[in-house]
Amino acid sequence: MGRKAIITGVGHYVPPKVLTNKDLEKMVETNDEWIVSRTGIRERRILEGELGSSYLGLKATEMLYENRSDSMADIDLIIFATVTPDTLFPSSSCRLQEQIGADKAWGIDLNGACSGFLYGLTTGAQFIESGMHKKVLVVGADKMSSILDYEDRATCILFGDGAGAVLLEPSDDETLGVQDSILRSDGSGKDYLYMMGGGSMHPATHETVDKKMHYIYQDGRTVYKFAVSRMADVSAEILEKNNMTGEDVDFFIPHQANKRIIDAAAKRMGLREDQVVINIDKYGNTTAGTIPIAMSEIYRDNKLKKGDNLVLAAFGAGFTWGSILLRWAI
Repeated sequence: MGRKAIITGVGHYVPPKVLTNKDLEKMVETNDEWIVSRTGIRERRILEGELGSSYLGLKATEMLYENRSDSMADIDLIIFATVTPDTLFPSSSCRLQEQIGADKAWGIDLNGACSGFLYGLTTGAQFIESGMHKKVLVVGADKMSSILDYEDRATCILFGDGAGAVLLEPSDDETLGVQDSILRSDGSGKDYLYMMGGGSMHPATHETVDKKMHYIYQDGRTVYKFAVSRMADVSAEILEKNNMTGEDVDFFIPHQANKRIIDAAAKRMGLREDQVVINIDKYGNTTAGTIPIAMSEIYRDNKLKKGDNLVLAAFGAGFTWGSILLRWAI
């Protein structure tokens, strides 16, 4: 009998500071009605001070471990999905490993942009299914405020800070856990959504800072067009591949980038409004954090029950995109 990777715990964290659309109206030429009508975002959270993404991951992991009998010291592997690591090295997974006392664990940071959590969840599932590890912590966390130009109205309205975390463990029940995944990438997207400064091509200099190369850049129309088609396609594809229809889906948890992109994917899958999990209005786009935050929220609202079919889908810089079919196990 094969092993499946099941989620046995989930947690999330968003910082207390709220940045509303009204606040942004005072900072950049925009307005609440324009932001809401085009994105669905009303407010987002901001992590203040010198705290980094590992802190967000730590707080999400602490929520995950509330009321559990096992210890964080039992974790074998930490996969930390982020595009905003505390430092290029050491990795945020190493920082988190020390903070939680997981002294038996090794860890990696994984950069899949907004698809990062899906990439991390699929990777973690392989380590469980192979028998190599028994407890894999998968974190999606980003401090997007750290790479935003708050004079650029095209990007600063979209993003917020936050994190979600799940624990993967093995199960002999093949009907539960990660059932299937479809992951894709297309490097031609590099020209439309990127941050040019800070890497080995353009290390930090006065010139790169003056040119604002250490901020996120997005060609909104091109990214929107690709995101609508790719996320809708891959969401429908995973259902078709598994002989399912929208009627079989209990919850669709999409990446929270834009309400119109989410609506297009849900329509393609034939879903009702009550099947779609949306929290973009509260948090904006937290990049690798969006899906696990949403999953943790509906779990804590007692909406999830054992055996529920979940479809996760995302689209991000790279371009990257993908979907996962998951059967809830707790």
